[in-house]
Amino acid sequence: MGDDVAPPGLLVPVKRSVTLRKTVAYAIEEAARHGTDEDPVPVHFVFLATWRDEDPGTDAEKKGAQKLLERITLWANEDQSEFGAKSSVSVSTTTLGGEAYLFDPADYAKILATYASEHELDRVIVDPEYSLVGHTTLVQPLEYELTRTSLRVDEAPVERPTRRNRLTGRTSKGRFIALFGTSFLFYQLLGGFTNFIGPGVFDIVTGAITALVVALTLSNISFYREPTLASSPKRLARGLIYVPYLLFEIIKSNLIVAKVILDPRMPIDPRMTKVKMYVGSGLPLMTLANSITLTPGTVTVRANDQDLYVHSLLPAARDGLFDGDLEKWVRFVFYGRSAARFPSPRERGDTEVLQEPVATDGGHIETTDDAHTDTTEDEQ
Repeated sequence: MGDDVAPPGLLVPVKRSVTLRKTVAYAIEEAARHGTDEDPVPVHFVFLATWRDEDPGTDAEKKGAQKLLERITLWANEDQSEFGAKSSVSVSTTTLGGEAYLFDPADYAKILATYASEHELDRVIVDPEYSLVGHTTLVQPLEYELTRTSLRVDEAPVERPTRRNRLTGRTSKGRFIALFGTSFLFYQLLGGFTNFIGPGVFDIVTGAITALVVALTLSNISFYREPTLASSPKRLARGLIYVPYLLFEIIKSNLIVAKVILDPRMPIDPRMTKVKMYVGSGLPLMTLANSITLTPGTVTVRANDQDLYVHSLLPAARDGLFDGDLEKWVRFVFYGRSAARFPSPRERGDTEVLQEPVATDGGHIETTDDAHTDTTEDEQ
């Protein structure tokens, strides 16, 4: 499409960045070049949600997205006045993707392509500093996935600032303090808190130094959500409630597995299974995957976005996995009691028994059409 042909409209994914303001100005300027009072060019600024609307505890993220879109609207109005495009450019803002967990950039690209088709937009302008990384697992940049659609994709030609201290520059005071305190307490726990009750401060000093290094290098990537005084203590308290339950499940599963080992007549039915879990990415998903592995009889082999590939040794272990007790507990820890009232994977139909899992050279698990079966009693 040449520059002399007016595009139907522009789509601009937005997120806080150092170049966002300039990207907004560039998008308005591009639309003003083609729009007229009779035929204004629409510019849609879209915030892609990295949360699920039904999950509690996401109000802060939603409010943050709304505030950003409101600020973008003000910027766009300023730019429309500057470029004399009050009537030749129409500005819209919206949030997309909150209906379900989205992990792969192809999922986000698909949503953007569908939205663009519905609103007759054919060009995407990408902020050069735009990134979805934070609450999602990305294997390819979003921009790459967008180029595979019918949309025309252009990166805003704006000047990027010189980057310094990138490793520590994006953290926050809350993340830093939370990780420093957690690391320091863990260090002292490993040492048995000996120097708190005896002479000498060696462990205290070395613990503080170690915690400082950990906080400086990892505080910007160690939390799936910004720690706050209102929510973090509640999650910690719910986590302490979860630990005894997990220990009980570990002991119970140990006894069941031991009984099977000691009694050859007991059934052993090893299967590879795939279960879609709705707990969010990052720390919640890691907690669930490791909880499953800690429970004898089940081992999490691979996590692919919200899909967990789990090897189960016994039918009972598989039934427990499909009933979703651990999933509900992890949702309780990170989102609260109301989030635990959630249909199980079996009730949602999000379970598969993979009869013949095949491991590729890259460590991925692939299945064929005839490798899937429904989880019925006859098959188990």
